[in-house]
Amino acid sequence: MKRAIFIIVAIVALVIICSASYLKLGLPNVQDSSYVKVELTSERIQHGAYLANHVTVCMDCHSTRDWKQFAGPVIPGTLGKGGEYFGQEVGFPGKFYARNLTPFNLGDWTDGEIYRAITTGVDKDGEALFPVMPYLFYGKMDKDDIYDIIAYLRTLPPIENTVPEHEIDFPMNFIINTIPTEAMPLERPEKSNTVEYGKYLVNAASCMECHSKADKGEIIMETAFAGGREFKMPNGIVRSANITPDKETGLGFWTEAAFVNRFKSYNDPKNFPQMKENQVNTIMPWTMFAGMDTTDLKAIYSYIKTLKPIKNKVEHFSLASK
Repeated sequence: MKRAIFIIVAIVALVIICSASYLKLGLPNVQDSSYVKVELTSERIQHGAYLANHVTVCMDCHSTRDWKQFAGPVIPGTLGKGGEYFGQEVGFPGKFYARNLTPFNLGDWTDGEIYRAITTGVDKDGEALFPVMPYLFYGKMDKDDIYDIIAYLRTLPPIENTVPEHEIDFPMNFIINTIPTEAMPLERPEKSNTVEYGKYLVNAASCMECHSKADKGEIIMETAFAGGREFKMPNGIVRSANITPDKETGLGFWTEAAFVNRFKSYNDPKNFPQMKENQVNTIMPWTMFAGMDTTDLKAIYSYIKTLKPIKNKVEHFSLASK
């Protein structure tokens, strides 16, 4: 009997060791970075700057934000320097830092390696990236849009800033290798196809990521776009808005003009007041989305109006108890 128990325990231990070794050494299982050479044309750079700053908002996390002001606008001179921290204090399974996207860090990366990182979540050294960068959404973008972003990144002024290495908690240090997946790029719809083009932009902006509830970081699809996802802030909790067309708790009664004006109003610095001690800030990068083209905002509105209305009343801010 003892011998049988010993054999069973040994087999279980072997299975665990083999599984752990595969998770740690065999994954992430994505293709090697393909040879990509992006031509640095003025058109690519200009469009990449637009996407990175106002649609995919890469510069949101990869710069330094002034959290003393409403919505944490980017501090001038920090564009792409990286270093924004995501840690256990706000619910992350470890310590994660946004990477430096300027040529100081990416200078020895090939265009293919940058493309793979953005679209599959695997870095230059084959290491999995934590999906605080929504590469699962970026992997569905048109290749040319990603190439434009790469062209723009190549033109950023180098900023000397060495970002700390990640410290990942167990078991996420194993699980993280299962998350990256092959990119499945889609062709960008024509702007004339307003709803489909709006759907494409909503994916590029990763709206679903924040405006849905999640369980252990995975979106609960039944709550898609209905808001209520909680984000811990230094003095409380902010919850994302319900952006489905529900007339009671969402955007059902919003007109196109009201929707566009809400974004465009944040082009005015007067709408970024200093935060007070009894206020919880928002993670929504209003200053960046405010620069989105009006036609693009209208397309997003058109797509949102086609979503299934979901009744979900959201209390947007809760102060931490003292």
